[in-house]
Amino acid sequence: MDTQQMLALLSEQLGVRAGAELVFGEPLRTSGRTVIPVARIAYGFGSGGAPRGADEDRPPESRGAGGGGGVTAAPVGVVEIGEAGVRFVPIGNRAVLAGVFLAGIVLGAWLGRRR
Repeated sequence: MDTQQMLALLSEQLGVRAGAELVFGEPLRTSGRTVIPVARIAYGFGSGGAPRGADEDRPPESRGAGGGGGVTAAPVGVVEIGEAGVRFVPIGNRAVLAGVFLAGIVLGAWLGRRR
């Protein structure tokens, strides 16, 4: 299987699985309300190999090509549907987010001074 075939197969498989059902969970109905979990989904993939001309003089077992991918999902909130209407209720701790942001700034400044 060459690199283009591998990428086509990988993107096809991810496309089949990356529908709205990954972002919006199964609705939960309770006490006259419906709650729908919402997540943020991100995925990426890549591959690489040597140009054709560069590997032709090597035996097949030593020619290089490879690839990989990954998926991440994180809850972001819920959609609540009730008698009062529809609203989005976010999930998250802003204090933790602010701490991570500040840690990134400090780390960036420290790495910048080392250069």
